[in-house]
Amino acid sequence: MQSENKFQNSTDVDVTLAKVLSPKRNTTQAKTTQALVEEQLSHFGISAQSDYGRALANTAHHLYGAQASVMQLWDITSNTLQGLDKEDRLAYFNAKKFLSFQIAKILDTLQNPFRATYQSLSSGNGSQGHYPLFDNVTALFSATPVVVRTATYVYACTEWVDDAFQGKEFTHQIYSRLLNPTNISLANAIVDMEAGPYAAEYLAWNFNSGMAAIDACLSNVLSHGDVLIVSRNVYGGVYQLLHDYFARSNRMDIQIAWFDGYDAQSFATFMQQTKAEHASRLSNGAKMHVYLESPCNPHGYVLDVPGICELAHAQNALVMLDSTLATPVLHQPLQHKNKAARPDYVIHSYTKDLCGSGATTAGVVIGEGHRMFQPKGSSANGVDWSETMFWDVYYIKGAFLDSEKAFDVLNGMKTLEQRMMTKVINTEVFTAFLNAHDQIRVNCHALPEHGNAGLREKQHTHGWPCTLFTVDMAPANLARDVFVRFFDALEPAFSHQVSIGQNNTIILCPALTSHSELSSDEQKKAGIELTTMRIAMGTDNVKQLIAHFMLAAKHFIEPHAPGFCEKFMANTDIDNLYLSVSERVSSQHFGSKASMDSLMKGE
Repeated sequence: MQSENKFQNSTDVDVTLAKVLSPKRNTTQAKTTQALVEEQLSHFGISAQSDYGRALANTAHHLYGAQASVMQLWDITSNTLQGLDKEDRLAYFNAKKFLSFQIAKILDTLQNPFRATYQSLSSGNGSQGHYPLFDNVTALFSATPVVVRTATYVYACTEWVDDAFQGKEFTHQIYSRLLNPTNISLANAIVDMEAGPYAAEYLAWNFNSGMAAIDACLSNVLSHGDVLIVSRNVYGGVYQLLHDYFARSNRMDIQIAWFDGYDAQSFATFMQQTKAEHASRLSNGAKMHVYLESPCNPHGYVLDVPGICELAHAQNALVMLDSTLATPVLHQPLQHKNKAARPDYVIHSYTKDLCGSGATTAGVVIGEGHRMFQPKGSSANGVDWSETMFWDVYYIKGAFLDSEKAFDVLNGMKTLEQRMMTKVINTEVFTAFLNAHDQIRVNCHALPEHGNAGLREKQHTHGWPCTLFTVDMAPANLARDVFVRFFDALEPAFSHQVSIGQNNTIILCPALTSHSELSSDEQKKAGIELTTMRIAMGTDNVKQLIAHFMLAAKHFIEPHAPGFCEKFMANTDIDNLYLSVSERVSSQHFGSKASMDSLMKGE
């Protein structure tokens, strides 16, 4: 009875914490939890004097009190977590986990009386049949994210759903075009992976393709007439989107400035030239922003992302980075200690390495929380709620990611680190093999002498290379017919497909496929020749790939270029190369894992 009296005489602070559970959370005049309980019974027309009313009132008392207590737990956790040792963190985690089971058990206990009441209302041939609300409770304990296949959600009450439409009630989802539990699980996972210790500062929105994510980001950042600096080597679809939509005067009239360099010094010079060249636009209210792809398609070059970000931010320009080819394994741009050196948005095509299966198209944009979402009517850090990506783009364009695709990506992400390590080994071995032949030109920063190797070494984890690169045979001066027959014979070891980031190694000619949208002149500026081959390494046996490459060359090239195959690396040298690279990369990967002392201390 003492605890009940305590609830009846709760302070105003307790009521503030508790009233979020009230069906009249926004209009209540209640000053105590007792008043909240009475108000709840009245709202649903339940007599407080009936047996049902008394049981319901007692339950509601405990729930309002539990809400206040859980909020206190959250405050205590937020204030003390960083100072706890590993043992206490483990204890706190498991205590909260069990608390979740307890709350779910209470919900599950409601299932039978809830079903019985519903059945008493819906019996007959015209009934809708099953009502699944409480049947879903046990899905909370699924070991993998639940695939939530629904378009709509059940409303709790008028004031709760009103808050949901205002963006003030995340638990109460209203439509899967906006939010879906599986989708949210993926968004949380990519933010944790990409932002690491800064994850609390960022949010992500998932889209049904990488291009949809890029379009959303550009649409949210750019206003009519703005100036956009773009790194030269971008995916052909991005070039087409910028050139054929955003840059058209009858569309967004965006002024595109193509940046050909890679280092910060070159960018500083280019940015000043761009400002001077488009001074009239900028003086009339246009803003300047930056779009980067690093590593870039098709050559895999790395840009000095931190340096460029610092320079752009000094000019109040936002930076959008497509980091698809890096994945969070090679580069974590949002984990830079200097916030000015981080891009404002990071974009991924989940379709590629993050999913890895080649069975799903999906994309994501990650950005600071205040730029991604705010409840209606609020503002933060100079950004109004209406300018956030959720309300400005995501809420209205409908390019949402469905739950099945979100589940596929989540499953793929579990093996990302191991897959990328294998691809790095394959990339280093295969490019070294090709580079040993004096009539094959390899354009890959995995080679120490490559002009982009310094930035790769400086920026990427362990200095690992991008697993996408280009190769051509221009020095061999092959007839086009000879080259085409050789290229066609690379199947089936090398897959002739147009995407990248799958488990199989993919080879194509960008001029005819991924970058066919570019004019011949633009292709040359991007370093793409008609016979340039873009290779996306997979997790296959790289020695088998090499053997197939050599056999295809022997069959189709050797008769027209005698002595060509003699210049390949010897078989024993290839075996030794494979072993040495595998040992070094594996040692870098496993040797970088935290020590046991650090793990035990929670460092």
